Amino acid sequence: MSTREPAFTPYENEADVVEVGNLMLENRSDRVTISGDVDLTADRRGLEQARLLQGLLARVVASLEAKDLPDRLPPPDVKTVGNPFA
Repeated sequence: MSTREPAFTPYENEADVVEVGNLMLENRSDRVTISGDVDLTADRRGLEQARLLQGLLARVVASLEAKDLPDRLPPPDVKTVGNPFA
């Protein structure tokens, strides 16, 4: 694993994805989605992954603290499309 912090600016685009173990942080303009899992093992690799995750989440918190936030986001506008394989 690299000790270099990945390019990831929370809430700035719809493209960034960072992996820590099998944990994924996916960037969106209105949310950061965290999915998967990671084992933070009691070894150097585990420490490196924990520091990377801590740094990424610190960026998310700093970005949120810098914004004028609503109490809650409205639900996403979901559109249903017909099955193209039917």
